[in-house]
Amino acid sequence: MEKLGEIISNYNTEIIIGLIVSLFIVLILYLIEQFRFSRITEKYNALVKGAESGNLEEILMNNLKETDDLRLEVNKLQSENKELGEKIRNAIQKIGFIRYNAFSDMGSELSFSIALLDDKLNGFVITSIYGREESTAYAKPILDGQSKYQLSVEEMQAIDRAIKNEKYVRTV
Repeated sequence: MEKLGEIISNYNTEIIIGLIVSLFIVLILYLIEQFRFSRITEKYNALVKGAESGNLEEILMNNLKETDDLRLEVNKLQSENKELGEKIRNAIQKIGFIRYNAFSDMGSELSFSIALLDDKLNGFVITSIYGREESTAYAKPILDGQSKYQLSVEEMQAIDRAIKNEKYVRTV
């Protein structure tokens, strides 16, 4: 024990300096850990923000349930979108219209042909021929942009306009 006392008395300045350096190192490590802990606390508080209980497990379980619910909703919407896409392909998407004088002695372009086609160029063309004594209307089916019935020039123009998606252009 005497030897220990002798060592301490001979090196007391070095021991005190060593203890002070050790104290500063411990203090710096403590401040670093406090900084890290405060950042973790901030992140945790942001994570549990709005949760009544603050129970992280409960929050995560609720988030997983909401994610599953959203996944089901997205799948449902994708299915509905696909179904609507199929329906819209068969809907009328292309319209061609032309007015004309069916008879040279009549004015006002009261006769017309209108072609109504879907995306696959299937549909029909309706023609109305206006005359002084009577008017006639008839329809012809269109498959792949063609009809198995004889088409008039105006009906072909209406179909062509529908295929090209042209707006109504007045013809003379």
